[in-house]
Amino acid sequence: MENSFRVEHDFLGTKEIPNTAYYGVQTMRALENFNITGITNTTEPLFIKALGYVKKAAALANRDCGVLEPKLAEAIIFACDKLIAGEYRDQFLTDLIQGGAGTSVNMNANEVIANIGLEYLGHQKGQYEFLHPNNHVNFSQSTNDVYPTAIMLALHRKLDFYLETLTALQNAFAKKGLEFKEVIKMGRTQLQDAVPMTLGQEFQGFATTLGDEFRQLKQAQAMLLECNMGGTAIGTRINAPEGYPELCTKYLAELTGLSFTLAGDLIEATSDTGIFVQVSGALKRSAVKLSKICNDLRLLSSGPRAGFNEIFLPPMQPGSSIMPGKVNPVIPEVVNQTAFYVMGADVTITMAAEAGQLQLNVMEPVIAFSLFTSINYLTNAVTTLRTRCVEGIKANVEGCRDMVMRSIGIVTALNPILGYETTASIAKEALATGKSIHQLVVQERQLLTQAKWDEIYSFQNMIHPVFINDKRAGVERK
Repeated sequence: MENSFRVEHDFLGTKEIPNTAYYGVQTMRALENFNITGITNTTEPLFIKALGYVKKAAALANRDCGVLEPKLAEAIIFACDKLIAGEYRDQFLTDLIQGGAGTSVNMNANEVIANIGLEYLGHQKGQYEFLHPNNHVNFSQSTNDVYPTAIMLALHRKLDFYLETLTALQNAFAKKGLEFKEVIKMGRTQLQDAVPMTLGQEFQGFATTLGDEFRQLKQAQAMLLECNMGGTAIGTRINAPEGYPELCTKYLAELTGLSFTLAGDLIEATSDTGIFVQVSGALKRSAVKLSKICNDLRLLSSGPRAGFNEIFLPPMQPGSSIMPGKVNPVIPEVVNQTAFYVMGADVTITMAAEAGQLQLNVMEPVIAFSLFTSINYLTNAVTTLRTRCVEGIKANVEGCRDMVMRSIGIVTALNPILGYETTASIAKEALATGKSIHQLVVQERQLLTQAKWDEIYSFQNMIHPVFINDKRAGVERK
């Protein structure tokens, strides 16, 4: 019976590797050492593709520099193209959080590429004398330039997807802004009645604030395109032939269609993780905005009888196992919780970036894990919010208008006409007696005519106020 294992070695000793596996001994050690999250690189196809792009660019540069035989470069390029096409994902089994500053991920890629390349050359997996993971696939490289560059490329791609979903949500809110442009409602500050506005203005505000987040994220995304390929161990270019860093960066830009540039100071670029802090900060900011919007949606839909009840969210599921008829705002709630995770991940990234010592930050795996999961979860949450909530929101038109006309806050519009002291006394009496502002001002105190009241509290004037003083009102201030 054919042996189902092959024996591979590193300087620590030997390991049996399943013959079906394209990974090798160092990946096997990582599988034994790092059982942390249960979330493996298999779940991050864009990261695996990014590793394929980086390794292909390196092979092309090494070939052009004359330090890698064209036949071996061809085999490596063939294997990288397979990874870029999405194949062999199941061979990237290392945990996303691991020790070693990402060495296990880099070696996982080196081993898989080497064994695919060996088969391409007509050899068996594990016959590294013909194509070696370190000597050939990892030539002119180290984990310390490959790993962060692949992370940045994967993040750039993932942000594209997140930005698409964020734009779609922004458009959904803008559409509701138009739909609700004639719905008058009461604005609130500190959860107290303020002055009138429209529900459309409120929803357009949500759209505008998401547009701000799009711009912030795009700025952070653009900073992901400065790499340290060729810096190798600490940025001194050790083991890299003359011209390799520039060639590798050039090929990486051509292969990905992105404007990658080589960092001006490779030592700084190898040790610094500031760009990851920048991206995380932009993600956290967008999470804060999303969570604030969801808080507002939950408040505006509260009730239906004992709350604001200004909007109706699409009912998604029964809200209680004991209270019949109860429907909860479960979609905004789940987005809130996702935002909390992203805010916590930002703290993790901040601490990990600060914890790097001297010429390398060994905490990059948890930075990558936190950024990857944050973008994944936010992308899913934003899509869910749009499709399962925002697009189906309806306005309680009559309820909104009724609250406006019953509110004491509308007295603010009379300040230029009657003066603050008088309007304050009106508000105080209305609050104490339950009488409406209209009843007190027009009917009882006769401070305004009905015609003037109708002018001041017309729909147009409530949402786009025109300054009206006592002279235009034609009344005597008392």
